[in-house]
Amino acid sequence: MDIKYSTAVMPDISGSSVDKAQLLQKASSGGALTEKQRIQAKKVSQDFEALFVGMMMKSMRSTVAKDNLTGGGHGEEVYRSMLDQEYANISVKQGRGLGIAKIIEKDIIRQESSRVVPKVDHQE
Repeated sequence: MDIKYSTAVMPDISGSSVDKAQLLQKASSGGALTEKQRIQAKKVSQDFEALFVGMMMKSMRSTVAKDNLTGGGHGEEVYRSMLDQEYANISVKQGRGLGIAKIIEKDIIRQESSRVVPKVDHQE
């Protein structure tokens, strides 16, 4: 298998052999992002999916008849909406959502990895 790297992505590896190995591993694995950035990408993608699922649940709930058990009213509408959004948040955080978050997270990481070029300290 022939792997080619563009010079824009490959960092300058003029340091020690350990530094060279670490930089090559980062460049080949797309690991130019920090762990904090990966966690942030995961959170953003999960928040987006939770918002989407919440809006979907709100639309679905508007198609069914009102529940006569609790009496209805404005307060029930507000709390029902909050409960639906919490259901959406929990389902996505536990990995039982629609799977949109994983796709968005991978795309964010791919885009950010191609944009970020690791900086190398040239001190020896």
